[in-house]
Amino acid sequence: MSQETDAVAAVAEDAEVMASVETGPAGETFILADITRDDAYVTAPLEDAAALPEWR
Repeated sequence: MSQETDAVAAVAEDAEVMASVETGPAGETFILADITRDDAYVTAPLEDAAALPEWR
């Protein structure tokens, strides 16, 4: 994976973030969402999502 991205960090004290893996016709999808806001989510194919130890 050789994509370059700009990281943007934001802190929201009232945010409630959840993660999920959904299985569908296109395969497994990782979803990260702030459930306190409308349309505040990001998705990625599960095989492209970083494992938790990689985030640390």
